[in-house]
Amino acid sequence: MDDGEQVSGGAAPPSGPVPTGDREGAPGDVLTAALAEGLRGDRDRVSAVRRVEAAAVGSRALERLAHLAARLLDAGSAQVSLLGDLQTVAGGAGLAPDSVGGQGPLADSLCTVTAGGQGPLVVTDAPADPRVAHLPPVRAGAVGSYLGMPLTGSGGFTVGALCVFDPAPRTWSDSDVSLLRQLADSVSTELELSALSTEFEASRLRWGLAIDAAEIGSFDWDLQTGRLVWDDRLVELFGYDRGVFGETIEDFNARLHPDDVPRVADALQTAIDTVGPFEAEYRVQLPSGETRWVVGRGRALADGSGRSTRILGAAYDTTRQKHGDARVSRVLESMSAAFYSISRDWRFTYVNAEAERLLQSSREDLLGGEIWELFPATVGSVFETAYRGAMASGEQVVFEAYYPPPLDGWFEIRVWPSPDGLSVYFLEITERRAAENAARTSAARLEMIAEVTAAFGALLAGDRTHEEALHQLARSVVPVLGDAAIVSEADADGRMRDIGSWHVDPDRAAALARYTELRLPHLSPGAPLLRSLDTGEVLVSEQVAELVEEFVAGDDAARAYADLDLRSLVVYPLVARGRTVGALSVYRGAERAAQDDDDLAAGREVADRAALALDTARLYEQQRRIAEELQRSLLTAPPCTPGARIAVRYLPAAEAAQVGGDWYDAFLQPGGELVLVIGDVVGHDTEAAASMGQLRGLLRGIAYREGVGPADVLAGLDRAMAGLQVDTMGTAAVARLEGVGDAGPTRVTWSNAGHPPLMVVAADGTVTELTAGRADLMLGVDETASRRSLPLELGAGAVLLLYTDGLVEARDMPLDEGLDRLRTTLEDLGPVGPGERDLEEFCDRVVARLRPAGSEDDVALVAVRLD
Repeated sequence: MDDGEQVSGGAAPPSGPVPTGDREGAPGDVLTAALAEGLRGDRDRVSAVRRVEAAAVGSRALERLAHLAARLLDAGSAQVSLLGDLQTVAGGAGLAPDSVGGQGPLADSLCTVTAGGQGPLVVTDAPADPRVAHLPPVRAGAVGSYLGMPLTGSGGFTVGALCVFDPAPRTWSDSDVSLLRQLADSVSTELELSALSTEFEASRLRWGLAIDAAEIGSFDWDLQTGRLVWDDRLVELFGYDRGVFGETIEDFNARLHPDDVPRVADALQTAIDTVGPFEAEYRVQLPSGETRWVVGRGRALADGSGRSTRILGAAYDTTRQKHGDARVSRVLESMSAAFYSISRDWRFTYVNAEAERLLQSSREDLLGGEIWELFPATVGSVFETAYRGAMASGEQVVFEAYYPPPLDGWFEIRVWPSPDGLSVYFLEITERRAAENAARTSAARLEMIAEVTAAFGALLAGDRTHEEALHQLARSVVPVLGDAAIVSEADADGRMRDIGSWHVDPDRAAALARYTELRLPHLSPGAPLLRSLDTGEVLVSEQVAELVEEFVAGDDAARAYADLDLRSLVVYPLVARGRTVGALSVYRGAERAAQDDDDLAAGREVADRAALALDTARLYEQQRRIAEELQRSLLTAPPCTPGARIAVRYLPAAEAAQVGGDWYDAFLQPGGELVLVIGDVVGHDTEAAASMGQLRGLLRGIAYREGVGPADVLAGLDRAMAGLQVDTMGTAAVARLEGVGDAGPTRVTWSNAGHPPLMVVAADGTVTELTAGRADLMLGVDETASRRSLPLELGAGAVLLLYTDGLVEARDMPLDEGLDRLRTTLEDLGPVGPGERDLEEFCDRVVARLRPAGSEDDVALVAVRLD
């Protein structure tokens, strides 16, 4: 596609010949031009691009990968660009028709910036990004956001870029970058695979031409009718004209040297009698007196009764071989395929130069040597089976096989038997196999990640239970990451239970289920699963049988594991937001190598996604229940009070175990006095939340009497708790504001029952902590305890802040340190403005600074600003 053309939905690819206007002197323009010149100037790199370009443009595999990139990253368009002397669009998704194959200048391309950077190019707002704002697609409004990843080809050269983009700005996450990097690896693999396939087909064509050059002819002798059919090459080889050749065996014998007729006739009769092969080398006497040497090979074919009915075969001129093997040797030496011949006693009789290279041995070392001695790894392998089968049957054999070090490669081998032994042509296909395997493996990993993402997406959408999602996790990772998997879940108290398992072999599924049932109850300290859960790190074990014997108690569990024949283990802890929510144990059998770095990375990606979704689902359910309980008793809107603005906040704890008794309140007494309350009931559970609701209701009722001050409210609440047998304790602070909105300062009285001190931010930004020396007792300790009300006057612009201890106290932060942080924060924020949102933003900033990652405890907060 031409990068500048508009595409469906208003999107356009990231480069192309769009009118650019006057861009002289723009720093980004200079940078892009320099990058383009550098890419063009690296001729080795340009050659690497040309190598993959012809096979890549229009590739359906690239189109699929582009569509996958657009879908997984939720982008409007995706494009695969190759960057030679020009940019060529090799594939894409969401592009305009006829875009694939289009070309444009490198200097106009965002992909050039990507390739020049040697890493991901992340553009969230293209018009505002100086690296790309000058480029035509950006200036035309086609590209508002862009994420690109370089494509690396053979030799480590950057050959292009894979990108996704949208016309509107957007933020790209680290997960987006990681996912595009994986897709870019797949695109690079596909480019290399396409190039290798093209080269391989060209090599096969050259091979076919070489066979044709050997001038081999074919024959078909019908034994029932006696008709002998030759092709034109064979007619010419025997010196006949097509009109003269009578198509009989007598015409064949008429051209044979008299001394060879009996031998050839015997060979033909043997083939007929045994329904077997025919092989003979004989002389042909031409009418001109010239003698030719010919080798004929064929096979007798039988009817349903087992009687020979015809002989099919081929023949070729070996005169030059007889007169000069050097000429044949030159042909074989010039072949791009490796070739060697083996005698019937399995010794090398000929080796061409390409075979010397691939076999990593000189012909001096090979000729005369026995293949089984020189290459012992062939013994008992597919090589020996195929070679001996071809020698015994006389039939051509074609196969692909791997030979271990020192050759350490995959080969495509063609074996032709002859009276002298075997002729073997072979090509090394290691790179092709590796590219095919890498492409399949990469696609399987991506499919696995997408499958797990979909499963846990359904969990978050409420369409699937967490147990169903975890069962799907076990199924999805087999066989991509291993032969068997067990998924475990941690409950709120940290206790583990195995949820499900999956084995690649259905016949062993029951044994795995049995081991899964016995595993956890019999684990002893130091077991890999427990170590991984304790450290939160991926744990790899190569000899699991020994670990089972050491760390799994009980003969039944050991026997169940022995039935599975598993060798290696990788434990992926499911960790999200610092909490371990489960574990994924992936096993491999003895026939599979241990997981490599790519496998481990894919496993971590799957585990992280599953853990985050599982934890999010749990938190969502917890927050839903908390909201239902607290909505009715806590989150009341503050009253509208002329002369003052009131803002409130409530942040639930991050875990259900920390739900509880923080509350705030703000209401007017009958006389118009404004009452602010903050409180915290001891405990962090739903029972504490229920007690909080009782105290809050009692306090509101007691306070709703004209003239009752904060100390009287708290003393009355103490008495009511004792009289009504509200068996709980808590802290609270009450502030009563009189004259709000009147001329002059507002009169404030406050009382504190063991609660963190109230804070005042004056109009000039001065911060004051409201303390009374000796602290009054908590609520619920002594119903006769005396309570003190302390006076205070606040001027216009002052802010009175009430809060609970969750804002200033945590396991890793003592109360005194938290109060110091709060004072410093308030001083940094300074005076609160009179605007409608100023007080709200003030509260948000306080919470964001002190609890940026959430709190282990509830946080309640109420603030009032006097106008």
